[in-house]
Amino acid sequence: MLFPTLEFGLFFMLVFGISWTLSDRLDLRKLFLLGVSYFFYGFWDWRFLALLFASSCINYLAGLALSYERRSAGRKWIVATAIVANLAILGFFKYFGFFVTSISEVLVAVGLARDIPLLNIILPIGISFFTFQGISYVIDIYRDDIKPVRNPLDLFLYISFFPQLVAGPIVRASDFLPQLNVRPKLTSETVSFGFLLILVGLFKKVVVASYLATEIVDDVFSMPDAYSSLDLYFAAHAFVVQIYCDFSGYSDIAIGVAALLGYTFKKNFDRPLSASSLQELWQRWHISLTSWLRDYLYRPLKGAKRGKSHMYRNLVITMMVAGLWHGAAWTFIIWGTLQGLMLIGERWLKGEVRQQQRDADENAVPMSERSPLLRAAAQVSRIPMFGWIVTLNAFALTSVFFRAADLSTVSAYFYGLLQFTMSPEVFTPFVAILIFGSIAAQFRSPETLVQYARTLRKLKPMTAGVFMGLALLTIEMIGPDGVAPFIYFQF
Repeated sequence: MLFPTLEFGLFFMLVFGISWTLSDRLDLRKLFLLGVSYFFYGFWDWRFLALLFASSCINYLAGLALSYERRSAGRKWIVATAIVANLAILGFFKYFGFFVTSISEVLVAVGLARDIPLLNIILPIGISFFTFQGISYVIDIYRDDIKPVRNPLDLFLYISFFPQLVAGPIVRASDFLPQLNVRPKLTSETVSFGFLLILVGLFKKVVVASYLATEIVDDVFSMPDAYSSLDLYFAAHAFVVQIYCDFSGYSDIAIGVAALLGYTFKKNFDRPLSASSLQELWQRWHISLTSWLRDYLYRPLKGAKRGKSHMYRNLVITMMVAGLWHGAAWTFIIWGTLQGLMLIGERWLKGEVRQQQRDADENAVPMSERSPLLRAAAQVSRIPMFGWIVTLNAFALTSVFFRAADLSTVSAYFYGLLQFTMSPEVFTPFVAILIFGSIAAQFRSPETLVQYARTLRKLKPMTAGVFMGLALLTIEMIGPDGVAPFIYFQF
């Protein structure tokens, strides 16, 4: 059941109406929302409802066990068992085929070919998201950051709440669980902001992401050797805009739908394509995942406290895991590794410039006698957009690994880029408007949407309803035919 469809619209209208009639009966409301969430997930494939139920049971029981066990060794054993169980489920469904195939290829390469049985495993939708939510719940209890829930309805609804179930954002238990035991309120501010987020998300997905996919990205990445270097260059940037609009569009809709049901999710994207450094970009891109990896992987490795070499190592490990989280393929692993290496290079360069700057200032070294690095940094500082240009291009070109079907496609893509042919076929004015217009919109004030919501709230209900209807109709009319699944459904 896709968000931008009539069937979801009818489903949500029914859920919206009934849920608010139950606003004074919290347990009954939670039971209803749990039921419709399981219906929503089962709409994709009812066979995986048992998997969702099992994941919820594992984490609920682990939380209860931690509440009774006070010995340090016992608590470590419980949390380790829960993490292993969660990752075993994720690993089997998402990575079994990849690892078996990789082992088979290694055996063939060394002359030890074996017939290793392969299983045709279907990837359950949303498994990466609800697995990470369950792990964070158990770890937060272990750290005494939250208390375990006693009512199973709370934990089961937290794991399966339908707005964010299949493609995030990854919601923290500490943010969501307290909201379940407070009577929800539906205010004009909530309604206007929720509807506006849904409209923005639909426009990003149905118009921008869909057109970029059909007009340039899908064709170029399917046969890169058939296109000019200019088409390849802009197709990489088009893909970055496409995946941003696709995923942030889903997040906007999810956050808006949750708001209309009385629940608050944190933002998942914060204008990342306007970032002037890779570190800043990753702080703004898929915030729920990057903050999860920071809190539950990078910081526990304690690299920053053991010197730069450990910090750099852990950056690479964290970004490799980020790549592997996105998909079971070498292209994703290489993409994550490249992100880690670029973050290391950026941090080293900034640190080196700061250190040399301090030394030069302390010794009153004139600019003409300073190192080439400092002189270059001084020149770059005079060009405010330099950092943004480098960041956007580095992110777009490495995203070729993320989008390409395999390494041979990557090889053909970069080979074509290096031919420096300038005869565009699919980089049309329409595509240019979509790319540059979407990037330019990233430089708006972060308060713009809030201001629009305030304006919408001031309208009379009938006027606001007409506006919403016309906006939805316009999006439907200008978007291409059909609705492609959101990209992050495969993760």
